Amino acid sequence: MVQWLRRLFKYDRQGTGEIAVLVATQSLVPEGEVSPAAPPPMPAMPAAPTDTAGVSWLIREEINANFTSWLFARSDYTDLQSSRTEQTILATLREILDSPQSGAQLVRRMPGVIPQLLQSLRTDDFSGADLSRKISHDVVLVAEVIRLANSSRYAQHEAITSIEHAVMVLGQSGLRHLITTVAFRPIIDVKSGYFTRAIAPRIWDHSEHCAIASRLLAQQTGMNGFDAFLAGLVQNVGLIVSLRVMDQSAEGGEALGSAGFCNQLIALARKLSCSIGREWNFPPEVLTAIEEQAIVQRHVSQSTVGRNLSMADYLSKLNLLVQAERKVEDAACTQGLSESELACYVELKALTENSTG
Repeated sequence: MVQWLRRLFKYDRQGTGEIAVLVATQSLVPEGEVSPAAPPPMPAMPAAPTDTAGVSWLIREEINANFTSWLFARSDYTDLQSSRTEQTILATLREILDSPQSGAQLVRRMPGVIPQLLQSLRTDDFSGADLSRKISHDVVLVAEVIRLANSSRYAQHEAITSIEHAVMVLGQSGLRHLITTVAFRPIIDVKSGYFTRAIAPRIWDHSEHCAIASRLLAQQTGMNGFDAFLAGLVQNVGLIVSLRVMDQSAEGGEALGSAGFCNQLIALARKLSCSIGREWNFPPEVLTAIEEQAIVQRHVSQSTVGRNLSMADYLSKLNLLVQAERKVEDAACTQGLSESELACYVELKALTENSTG
């Protein structure tokens, strides 16, 4: 399936192509499972700690705790003891991990029209009229296409009000980015449970920001941009699946999110992401990078993609917490960042401000 994604986006090894691949779904059946590969051998040098580029370990842990508290809409993160309900949720997630199935069956499938659109966009000689006709069958997609076409990135002298005009303005790369984003965004409707409705949008915001940051950092270091982007986006798939377990185990509005619960939840969710990723046939480098994020020890050597993902995860969390006014000292938390990491953070902030402005 990964090869299908690579063909769709015609990725170049330098990472300069337009990358917009989001999480795959059960609609695309993998040819076979791929066993997770061990992390690639590191150079002969001292193992690098996960607190990359001089960022304080304590600050990183503070950001992680503040972030999970924000996810669950808690005012602080001093509640260390997990409740009985939280323990039940964690036990259920462990059962899913120990079962023969990966948990991929808990991930919602794509809307029916999306696979047709992606298939149409695989070739360079796609028909604008045909795409317009297919897009018109999905009201949400129609709104998103017109909204993006009228955004500052594609600024026109006149407002765009038709699908045909929007398709022409966006072009193939713009449509690929938009359609995949809409296709794989968590489906949240009135039938979703309390925790899915409340938390999934925040997790998705982090997924998008982390994927963008991961790609930006990868481009600056010559890393494989496709793997970096995919790792940033897919690492939270298990966490989104976990919300459905919470909906089934807890009463609507029941307080969840203690520090003890969140610490175990994030580690289990990352492992679940890897399990689902293996069923979807994602690159071993991506799975290794995500799995490395579940290790909480201070000094642990990581793969190249893993270190990149760790920093992207930190920068995206910091950006979201600052925007949410979660009592985060921006200057203190950026101290120790390299020039390229600081530039990435600045770009993330600009993207967030533009989208909310």
